[in-house]
Amino acid sequence: MAYYFEEPSHTFGEYLLVPGYTPASYTPDKVSLRTPIVKFDKKNGEKCPLMMNIPMVSAVMQAVSDDKLAIALAKEGGISFIYGSQSIKDQAAMIARVKAYKAGFVTSDSNIRPDATLEDVVSLTAKTGHSTVAVTEDGTAHGKLVGIITGRDFRINHCPEGSKVESYMTGLKDLITGKDGITLSEANELIWAHKINQLPIVDDNGNLVSLVFRKDYSTHEAHPLELLDSKQRYIVGAGINTRDYMERVPALMEAGADVFCLDSSEGYSEFQARALKDLHDKYGSKIKVGAGNVVDREGFMFLAENGADFVKIGIGGGSICITREQKGIGRGQATATIEVAKARDEYYAKTGIYVPICSDGGIVHDYHITLALAMGADFVMLGRYFARFDESPSNKLVINGNYVKEYWGEGSNRARNWQRYDLGGKKGLSFEEGVDSYVPYAGHLHDNVGLTISKITHTMSNCGALSIEELQQKAKLTLVSSVTIQEGSAHDVVVRNTSIHAE
Repeated sequence: MAYYFEEPSHTFGEYLLVPGYTPASYTPDKVSLRTPIVKFDKKNGEKCPLMMNIPMVSAVMQAVSDDKLAIALAKEGGISFIYGSQSIKDQAAMIARVKAYKAGFVTSDSNIRPDATLEDVVSLTAKTGHSTVAVTEDGTAHGKLVGIITGRDFRINHCPEGSKVESYMTGLKDLITGKDGITLSEANELIWAHKINQLPIVDDNGNLVSLVFRKDYSTHEAHPLELLDSKQRYIVGAGINTRDYMERVPALMEAGADVFCLDSSEGYSEFQARALKDLHDKYGSKIKVGAGNVVDREGFMFLAENGADFVKIGIGGGSICITREQKGIGRGQATATIEVAKARDEYYAKTGIYVPICSDGGIVHDYHITLALAMGADFVMLGRYFARFDESPSNKLVINGNYVKEYWGEGSNRARNWQRYDLGGKKGLSFEEGVDSYVPYAGHLHDNVGLTISKITHTMSNCGALSIEELQQKAKLTLVSSVTIQEGSAHDVVVRNTSIHAE
């Protein structure tokens, strides 16, 4: 006989947090949102090898996670999982571009040989828009540095035609340089101490590695939570499937991917167990691979026992997902998160290993993120949320007079990411499990994530919690009725249009 759950499953929109006591010192600015993303031996005091500074990752989707969004999100303290429904070469190139960005250490894109002419310099700066040109022996970004030339070093109309760069550049002997491995803070100290605008970074052989500009440090200061690896490069994740992982993963690791996610609509399968085993057998502790998606205790235990470094929760809850409509499988996201969190704690009590869980889908409002965290999630994965921003890869359009961004599911006919819905049969999609849509354009990622984080930290302060772990221990949650939800919105008033201002 089939098993029947006694209670209906619930969504985040059916819950509210009940405030707790807030001590005077528990102000929002004191709240830390640092959270683990991969498993670790917590009981024996091991530190998690990969942490995030905010509990937000971007979804493994064509319309969401490319290198541009990955850099923007890493600046805020989160991680993007670059979509895997593309060629191995293209995905590796995206990963490499994120790792090359290096948070303030800029690879020079304006380079010239010393025997080039000043006319060549003018042409190059017009092309790149950058007035600082590195002079290297071979004219490449990583050649042996011999000098720097800028627009302040010459006036083209007052120089003889055909004048050489080497006659006008600031030579190496007169340059202040930094050694490869210097931190951004140390580089900034040199810039200010010597009153210079840029600092070339060179390796032990005198080859140019990168440039640090005075103006870029202010950008660094504006992103105090940025997520960096031991080499001061941005952290980035990658989505993989259960078909070509043994060919794809080596290329992505070579490119610098820090963490992987087996991207599947349903993860309680032999295919995911096989992939986890193969990858950990080959790479051991050097590789971190999350798995999913699951919606109950059994699914979590299966993936945890097969070596998943984190487990992703959610089937059918995404705004563009129609898996429940097409297949009739899934579960309310709140109920799924609560049950999997209990399984995570049970597994930790039994083994001492803490396996982080990610709530993926069902987030409609910012406060739903706080609810997911209170229910036990260590972080959330978001698609629609990030698709709205300038940094997402989709097109910005005007529809009915409003700016929108295109947003489509991986199971849609447009993406045709059949590997995500792979059940071991023929290659290809038998039917769609996602839709092609638009989302309201929302501007820059930095501004919106900052607002969301502010809402989360203020709510946590209301609940008397300064960390996600403390929130999970102290949170009090209540189911609400439909009229309670209605009561919580503006009602029985005529809302003024605040966008209209008197002349």
